[in-house]
Amino acid sequence: MIFLDVKEAIEKRRAFRSLKPVKITKKLINDLAGSAQLAASCFNNQPWRYIFVYETEMLKKMHDALSEGNKWAYKASLIIVILGKQEDDCVIRDRIYYRFDIGMATAHMILRATELGLVAHPIAGYSPRKTREILRIPEDIDVIALVIIGKHSDKINPDMSDKQVIAEKERPERIPIKSFVFHNKYKGK
Repeated sequence: MIFLDVKEAIEKRRAFRSLKPVKITKKLINDLAGSAQLAASCFNNQPWRYIFVYETEMLKKMHDALSEGNKWAYKASLIIVILGKQEDDCVIRDRIYYRFDIGMATAHMILRATELGLVAHPIAGYSPRKTREILRIPEDIDVIALVIIGKHSDKINPDMSDKQVIAEKERPERIPIKSFVFHNKYKGK
């Protein structure tokens, strides 16, 4: 088992698209879920809900929910569907916390997957409606995002666009810290 410190996991995490299979076990699912379980949340409400899709037939059904640009995700060994409801967490005046809290829990899970040597690639290119239909998710629960899980492959996935291939080979540029950090007061545009 690989162990990284938090900073190493943050630095190592990449949204790779070239994947090879990894064995998905209940032990792995519980490990990832256990990392999410420990995340902070408003008044400890823990509003996150996850569906771990790993059976071959269900993964193939989920392909119908993916956008054209995410065909690379057909090689996923696991798709984690992130769910939540506003009512399950704090709403304090105009502050709605559930997506923030679910995001923190999901980040814990992504970093744990990275520590275990996996790729955990969150995507927005999917149909919430189709996902809802395939997985029988009730209408009152938000389908927030998907996380694609697999092992990184050095072989470039042929379903990737030219832009995706470039991002696969070299980490995409990050915006400079000075453009998103302000000292003592907001100084943005």
